[in-house]
Amino acid sequence: MSIFGSIMGKIFGHKADAPAPSPAPAEAEAAPAAAPAPTADATPVDVGAVLSEMASMKGGGGNYQTSIVDLLKLLDLDSSLDARKQLADELDVHAGEPGTAEQNIALHQAVMAKLAENGGVVPDSLRGG
Repeated sequence: MSIFGSIMGKIFGHKADAPAPSPAPAEAEAAPAAAPAPTADATPVDVGAVLSEMASMKGGGGNYQTSIVDLLKLLDLDSSLDARKQLADELDVHAGEPGTAEQNIALHQAVMAKLAENGGVVPDSLRGG
C-alpha cells in the first residue's frame, strides 16, 4: 500500500463514535489492504476532529498540525526520511531537498490537500499556507 493510502486508511478508517467491527478470520485473510474510498453517499470525514481525538488519546500528538513527521508518528506510520521521500514521490512534491523544512512543510500541505480531494473535511488550521 502506498504511504498516502496508509494515511487515508488511518484517518478515514478511524471511527470516533464506535470501534469498527473486526472482520471474520476468513474475511481478514481475503480482504486486500486498500484504503477505504469515500462514496457519493458517505458522510465526509472531519480530518481535524479525527486527528484531534487521536492526539488526545496519545497525550498530545506533537505538532501534527504542521509537521509531517509528527503527523506520521501520530498515525503510527514510518516517518523516516526514506518514507517521506516515497510520500513526496507519490504526491509529486518537489519543494526543497528531501528532509528539509521546506519539503516537510510542502508534504504536510500536499497530504492535507489530497485528503480534502478524497472526501475529507480539512480545516484551514491544518492546511498551512
